[in-house]
Amino acid sequence: MVEDGAGRTPETTPAGKSVPARPTPVGRPAGASGEPSRLAAGPRQTWAALPWLVRSAVVWSACLVVVAAGLYLLGKTAALLAPLAVALAAALFLTALLDPVLLLLRRLRLPPAPAALLTVLLLLGILVGVGALVWNLTASQFEELRQELGQGLERARDFVTSTLPLTDEQLDRLVRQARQGLGAGAPDAVGGVRTAAETAGFVLFALVLLFFLLKDGRSMWQWTLRRMTGPNREVVAEAGRVGWRTLGAYSRGTMIIAAIDAVGIGLALVLLGVPLALPLALITFLGGFVPIIGATLAGAVAVLVALAARGPGVALLTLAAVVAVQQIEGNLLEPLVMKRQVRLHPAVILVAVTAGTLIAGIAGAFVAVPVTAVAYRVVDTVQRHRRAAAEDPSG
Repeated sequence: MVEDGAGRTPETTPAGKSVPARPTPVGRPAGASGEPSRLAAGPRQTWAALPWLVRSAVVWSACLVVVAAGLYLLGKTAALLAPLAVALAAALFLTALLDPVLLLLRRLRLPPAPAALLTVLLLLGILVGVGALVWNLTASQFEELRQELGQGLERARDFVTSTLPLTDEQLDRLVRQARQGLGAGAPDAVGGVRTAAETAGFVLFALVLLFFLLKDGRSMWQWTLRRMTGPNREVVAEAGRVGWRTLGAYSRGTMIIAAIDAVGIGLALVLLGVPLALPLALITFLGGFVPIIGATLAGAVAVLVALAARGPGVALLTLAAVVAVQQIEGNLLEPLVMKRQVRLHPAVILVAVTAGTLIAGIAGAFVAVPVTAVAYRVVDTVQRHRRAAAEDPSG
């Protein structure tokens, strides 16, 4: 066959006549088709043609969407199960706090069940005894405090009207509007009864769970480890030991620090002649279990009571005493009592307490920090094991 000058091969019909030949594309053999490969490589070529900044933005945006969806589902689940989670966390916190008492009773050759029951009864006895003592010592002071608060409010009213451009009528109107707003946001009686019943139920659940954790906690943990196989068993065992030690150190250290704060501020209130020093010291003790925020609120309550009862001079002295006790506790006692691996950054504590408060109120604020501390130590232990395994392939 003879090619024409343009590189085309004439085609011949069955009758022997020649017809014009179709041109062959340059760079592709005749009869070869590249359409499927072009379609297959199209998306990849389009993606590769995009600038790297656009590709990175797309990938990170997709990851953020997935993470946000997961966090949303986790938050919804946590909100639904918040009372149960708080009760479980409180039971674990109390178990770590009371574990030395249980071990002491076991050394006295008491069986597990009686030792656990006696430990729970000891906790209830302490709580009821402290509550009864505080009530008996301070019940007679509540009427005096009410009168002094009324006088303090009158002094505050006179100060506001004499300092700010407000008349008595305008101030009364603002007070009435505030009371109406508070009354509109107050829960109804039925909701209050239901909330009280649910709280009592979860408190009972936490106490029963505390008994079983004290009685069978170690055997349940060993049962869990026996179900693990391979290198994961060692990692889980080490993470569990570290987490439990962290929880125990945090619970006992927090209790010691809260007791020191309560004693120091209580003595200062007694020396300054502030009424209700014992219940204010108890509030300070309870506030110590919520780092930063709890101590701040407890100190503010003490200063307000001193202002209403004894005037601004004593209130300033009370503020100085509160600040001094908290500074000594934070800079001297806490590093000695708390182990280094238990301490968290203040920003992490604030975020944890805020999240716990939003999810489960005051109870969530109490358990947020120990849960965060334990989770941090467990994750750190797992990461260290993974790094060690990556550096030692033979292991």
